[in-house]
Amino acid sequence: MDTATSSSAPAPVTLGEAFKYWLKLGFISFGGPAGQISMMHQELVEKRRWISEHRYLHALNFCMLLPGPEAIQLAIYISWLMHGVKGAVVAGVLFFMPAFLLLSLLGGIYLAWGDVPLVQGIFYGIKPAVVAIVLFAAWRIGSRALKNEVLWGMAALAFIGIFVFDISFPWIVLSAAILGAIGGKLMPAKFKSGGGHGASNKEYGPAIIDDDTPTPAHARFSWTKLAITVIAVIAIWLAAMLLLRGDQALTEMGSFFTKAAFLTIGGAYAVLPYVYQGGVEQYGWLTGPQMMDGLALGEATPGPLIMIVTWVGYLGGVAKGIFDNPVAAGLAGAAVATFFTFLPSFLFILVGGPLVEATRGELKFTAPLTGITAAVVGVILNLAVFFAWHTFWPQASAADPFAGVFDWFPVIVAIASFVALWKYKADIMKVIGITALLGLIHSFVM
Repeated sequence: MDTATSSSAPAPVTLGEAFKYWLKLGFISFGGPAGQISMMHQELVEKRRWISEHRYLHALNFCMLLPGPEAIQLAIYISWLMHGVKGAVVAGVLFFMPAFLLLSLLGGIYLAWGDVPLVQGIFYGIKPAVVAIVLFAAWRIGSRALKNEVLWGMAALAFIGIFVFDISFPWIVLSAAILGAIGGKLMPAKFKSGGGHGASNKEYGPAIIDDDTPTPAHARFSWTKLAITVIAVIAIWLAAMLLLRGDQALTEMGSFFTKAAFLTIGGAYAVLPYVYQGGVEQYGWLTGPQMMDGLALGEATPGPLIMIVTWVGYLGGVAKGIFDNPVAAGLAGAAVATFFTFLPSFLFILVGGPLVEATRGELKFTAPLTGITAAVVGVILNLAVFFAWHTFWPQASAADPFAGVFDWFPVIVAIASFVALWKYKADIMKVIGITALLGLIHSFVM
C-alpha cells in the first residue's frame, strides 16, 4: 500500500522494530545535523509515519534551543515519546555508537600508519552528496514550514545574518524566538504551527503519534518525575567520575567534556574552539594538525560532528599512556570523552520533554518555536553553502575564498545527488553508497 495515501495510521511499533531503524540511522547519518534531520523526516514522517509533521517540528524546535547536538536529541525525543526511557537510551546510544567505533578504528589506523587513502577516496565521493542532502533538507523543511511571507522573511534574515554578518547561531535562535513571541501576539495567524486538525497529514496520511494523539502517560509532566530524573542522571555522572578517580588523565577528560557538553549551544562548530583549546593547548591530548585531521574525518563519518570528541579522546588516551596497550588506552579515552559529552543530552530531553509536550497547542509557547523553525531553514541553507564552498574549492580559506582549482567532479556528483533525492525520491543510503563508490573509483583513476 502507498503510505502517502493511506487513510489509517500504521500499526504500533515495538521497541525491537524501532531498534532496527535507529541502528540503521547510526550507520547512515551523514551530512551533519541538517542531513540527519532530513533523513529522520523522510523516514519517520513521510515513509513510516511514526510521528506527524507538526509533532516532529515541535520536538525539533525544542532541540534547537538546547546545548548539544540537536539531531541526536531529536532522535532521543521521538524514541522517548514512543517507548519511554528505554527508547531514549536505545535511540541515543545507537545514534553515536557506529561513529564511535569507526572514529576509534580510524584513530588506531591514523596513529599506526598516518595515512588512509582508501577512506579519503570514499569521503571524497560522500562530501558532494552531503552538500545535496543538506540543500535538500533546507528545501524540504522550508517548503512545509514556511507557510507565509513573514516566515519566509525570517528565514531570509537568518541566512543573511549568519552568512553575511557572521552572527552566531545562538543569537539567531534567540532573535527568532523573540520575534516569534511578538508575532504570535500581533499576528497570531502567521505564527500558528499548523493549519488545524490533521493538517500535517494531508500528504503522508495519519501517523502513529498524530497531531491530536494524547501525550502518553510516561511523557506527562510531574515534579516528582522531574526530580527523580535529575537525581538519577547526576548519580550516573558521579558514579562514572568515581570510577575514573584513579587516573588523572581520564578524570580530566570526564570533567572537561562535561563542561563542553553544556557549551555546545549553536552546534559543534560553536564548541570546536573550546575543544581545540583544551585538547591541544591545555592538556596536550593531541596536536593542532591531528585535531584538523580529526575534524575532516568527523565531517565525513556518520553521526554528529561533535563526535570529534571521540577522536580527541582516543588520541589523548594514547598520548597520555593510560594503559600500556595503545589500543586499550585509546578506547578508554574515546569512551570517556564520548560518554560525558552525550550524557547531558539525555538529561535535557528526559527533563524538558514533558514540559514541551505539556505546552503543545498553546500559541504563546508554539509561536516562538515557529519563529525558530523559520530561522533554522536559513541556517541550514547557509550550512549547504558552507559545505559546497569547501567541497568545490578544497584549497580555499576565509582569507582567500576562491583559492586553488575549482573541482568539477564534486559539482557533478552534488547535482546528480540532489536530482536523485528531489525528483526520483531516491533513498539517502543508496545515494551515499553510490557516491562513496564513485569517489573511490575517482581516487584510483585520477
